[in-house]
Amino acid sequence: MKFLGYGSQTVEEDDVEVVSELLRGGALTCGPKVDEFEEAFAEYTGAKYAVAVSNGTAALHLAGLTAGLEKGDLHITSPLTFAASSNMALYCGAKTVFCDINEEGLLDPQRLEELLRPEVKTITPVHYAGQVCDMKKIRELAPDKVIIEDACHALSARGEDHQIGDCKYSDMACFSFHPVKPITTCEGGMITTNDESLYKKLKLLRSHGIQKDIEYNRSKGNPEWYQQMFDLGYNYRLSDLQCALGLNQLKKQDRFVKRRREIARRYNEAFANHPRMKILNATREPESHGFHLYVLQFLEEGLRNRIYEELLQMQIGTQVHYVPVPMHPYYQEQGYSMKSCPKTEQIFDGILSFPIYPKLTEEDQERVIESLLKLLEN
Repeated sequence: MKFLGYGSQTVEEDDVEVVSELLRGGALTCGPKVDEFEEAFAEYTGAKYAVAVSNGTAALHLAGLTAGLEKGDLHITSPLTFAASSNMALYCGAKTVFCDINEEGLLDPQRLEELLRPEVKTITPVHYAGQVCDMKKIRELAPDKVIIEDACHALSARGEDHQIGDCKYSDMACFSFHPVKPITTCEGGMITTNDESLYKKLKLLRSHGIQKDIEYNRSKGNPEWYQQMFDLGYNYRLSDLQCALGLNQLKKQDRFVKRRREIARRYNEAFANHPRMKILNATREPESHGFHLYVLQFLEEGLRNRIYEELLQMQIGTQVHYVPVPMHPYYQEQGYSMKSCPKTEQIFDGILSFPIYPKLTEEDQERVIESLLKLLEN
């Protein structure tokens, strides 16, 4: 029996061909494909600028550095996320404050308002599973803070009056191109922004803080080739090989997300109003959702774990997204707990992510639906 995982990359023959073509000749890194991918991504999301980086964590880290996050500052984010949404602050020497979530698993603006104080420099709303946070409300509550969207789940998602990545209500938005994400570059990430000064800083920090500034060299009498380090940066570059793949994947993203939405609608029809579980955050208009994940919340104590084990025996892979960040041993050792995040703890106890990716066939999905409903009957 075929194993069905909760997520999978969608790599097709034309993806293989564009990568092979680049390998046969052309720059493999620091070449024109990086610029092409960035320009196409900015156009797709509606942002003025895009900066390609080595992964989604690097995107978040650079965004924090560019925002000026440092020791003594506070960073607010959701506890129901991958650790990078919080770790970005620790990398910069700052401290994370966790804001509890609402019934959809998204950062709760009411709780956010209670946490705002002068020491807070950055806020990272997480568009969990591909559902969009209330960005307009968050910006209204925090007009003087640097807002960095964790959009790693949310390519193609939309708010009420904005596209995720256009930075209408944020300063920067960060994306991931890990294999299970909407599009893949194997590993990779992107930061979008509309602020030219942030864009220039991101580009500088991405490549060791070193650049060749021709105009500056001329003004100082230096040769054109002269390179200088202007800041302490990192090697967070994305190769041309990966950008060639990403560029080709981006051309197919509308098709990919359309299929994800079709799968989600079918799940919604099958699972709506079930007494033993609820659909976590996929009940709004599907056309606004990115559907990186499809998450069900089981309502009885211990049921989630039993379902996980039984489905695994049936060759159906599910996953928990996520163990809340304050529950990780490292954070516990730093004095964090779940006391301030009761809604997160309640939701975490029941959530499970189910298979959703473009290659999932109707037959595969029917197997998932029938298997789960049968288990719940028994």
